[in-house]
Amino acid sequence: MIGRTALAGLMVCLVLSGGRSHASPAQSDAYSAATLYNQGNAFARAGNPGMAILNYERARLLAPHDADIAANVRLVRAAAHLPAESDSWFERAGFMANPTLLAWTGVLGVLLAGTTLLWGRFTARHRWPRRATAVVGAALAAWTAGNALVLWPVLHEAVVLVAATPVRVTPVPMGDPLFVLPEAETVRITAEHEDFVLVRTGTGRTGWVARANLAPVVPRQ
Repeated sequence: MIGRTALAGLMVCLVLSGGRSHASPAQSDAYSAATLYNQGNAFARAGNPGMAILNYERARLLAPHDADIAANVRLVRAAAHLPAESDSWFERAGFMANPTLLAWTGVLGVLLAGTTLLWGRFTARHRWPRRATAVVGAALAAWTAGNALVLWPVLHEAVVLVAATPVRVTPVPMGDPLFVLPEAETVRITAEHEDFVLVRTGTGRTGWVARANLAPVVPRQ
């Protein structure tokens, strides 16, 4: 019987064997979606689903609608016997653009709204153009704010890197285990205590996990 991690590597290799490489050698040291995608491919081929998902998720933050990244995330999760992701329409809408574009969109929205206010102070004419400009500025700012709301939970997400990671009742090494987390599972960190973090799974189960057994999706200093 093929092992879980071996199966993960095998399935992804089938997709990646003819796939593209996002980064050139000159870009290999850069922290970019391309580099993270290639690192995820390497870990997937090596049968390491935890590190593969971690790199794919980090790449997806920088390139949210890259079809290759999304496809490989689905394959690795399926091979690791993890449930398929089910993003809401709000999350899908929030990730329609990359972070850099959204940042500039928010700045543009604020500038348009501010310009409209100044415009109204100096003249009472051109009422409809001013209103249209204000609406566009507000819409752009609201889109950026919505994306920020979507991204906020991601700041507290982490990927399990160790197979059969025990989840304990209390934040101590000898605490009673409640259940175990599979490698490559994504959880949300809700609290921290020394070498342990309190996590919540996608199904709502909570418990304490050793910090060394997982890695945050958004790298920390």
